[in-house]
Amino acid sequence: MKQFKFFVITDPHYFAKSLGAYGEEYERFMDFEQKCYAETPYINDAVLEYLANSDESDTILIAGDLSFNGEKESHIEYSQKLNELKARGKRIFVVTAGHDIEPNPFSYPGTERVHVEGIKFDDLLGYYGDFGYSEAIDFNREHLSYTADLSDDIRLLVICNDTAEGKNKAYDDEFLGWIEAQAKKAKADGKMMIAMEHYPVLAGQPILMLVPDARQKESRKLINVLADNGVHLIFTGHMHNQSINVTESDNGNKFYDVCTGSLIGCPAFMRLVTIEDEETVKIESIPVPEYEWDKKGKTGEEHLKNQFDKMILSMVYGMKDNPARMLGKFGLGDKKSLHKPMAFIGKFLSTCTIGKMCRLLLVKAHPDIKNEKFIDFVVELVRDVFCGDQPFTEDNPYGETFLRVLRRLRPVFKILNKKLHGSQGEEVDLYELLKHSAGNYGIPDNNATIKLK
Repeated sequence: MKQFKFFVITDPHYFAKSLGAYGEEYERFMDFEQKCYAETPYINDAVLEYLANSDESDTILIAGDLSFNGEKESHIEYSQKLNELKARGKRIFVVTAGHDIEPNPFSYPGTERVHVEGIKFDDLLGYYGDFGYSEAIDFNREHLSYTADLSDDIRLLVICNDTAEGKNKAYDDEFLGWIEAQAKKAKADGKMMIAMEHYPVLAGQPILMLVPDARQKESRKLINVLADNGVHLIFTGHMHNQSINVTESDNGNKFYDVCTGSLIGCPAFMRLVTIEDEETVKIESIPVPEYEWDKKGKTGEEHLKNQFDKMILSMVYGMKDNPARMLGKFGLGDKKSLHKPMAFIGKFLSTCTIGKMCRLLLVKAHPDIKNEKFIDFVVELVRDVFCGDQPFTEDNPYGETFLRVLRRLRPVFKILNKKLHGSQGEEVDLYELLKHSAGNYGIPDNNATIKLK
């Protein structure tokens, strides 16, 4: 088998400049956004130029959410840019996703939020038919899913859980049968098959197993179909996080999910994948290149990180400074009796130290960090869940202190474990879930060499 390389990018969320993203209402919207918005065309331009000039590979996989929120103008511009990239000798394979067909796309043209024209599921092929679909060996029109050969040895299976009837659907038996047939055909044709879809099949980090929208519905069925028919690797996006996870099918066959961060929000990475042979795959992460924007003297990476941190801090400081707005996000804005308690909690969280928080829980903080602000630790903890390779293990002061807190809370966790279930019905062990979300004890999330069998 000949070595083969390709790039993976995901969640470009392209937004057309002409639609407008500025003004007071836009800035308020951005208080709670992980991804950037007005910057998206500039970031995408830099990424596409990098890919056009790269001599590492001429093959690019794009794992969904091509537009910011389904704007027709964004689809027109982004598909044009992909055509320009294709004209420069690159092969492009896309899958579409929920943000590409949002029913209520919007913009902020300087005054207030306004509705803009979107598209429907049945329109997508008209924009992206030249990027994978036109090379299809087999094509499932209902799911906009297909197979295509990446090389003489490797075949790609692209699957989509959207249809004209709805988004983020569980795969029915008929579609799973189609997937199984494609895997068997690849094997009969002597091809190694890999897969791509938008939604992760495995929760990117353990804490995300509690989030209903964080992975493919009824994903266990898909894992069994793929892994038991020789497909051991899938590339995904959606959650804007960096992760590499592995599980086994019910029959004991390995299955890896490589999830990649969005291009337009921290952590912003591309993947360069090298398939060495049928068992060995090397995964490398490449930061999004510098892009044109007034970043106030910061690098592109710092600019995106600041937006992520702003999202978390806005929630905490919003509790203190504007409790009605924060409660409104949960449909409780008119509950005036909750305003003062919310403001009190927000003020406490924004001012207390790690040591003070630990004392409340009857835990001793590590002396090196006890005087640091608790909110700074929370921001880094949350950000690292998305960036991957989480550092808070027992061999450093932060991880040691965090695990002391978790051990103190174990009696509470035992009660909650009985009431909580993962989004797909799995049993939950909150201690282990939080431990392995704060610290990575498994496969490196950004750069790794994995063995498929």
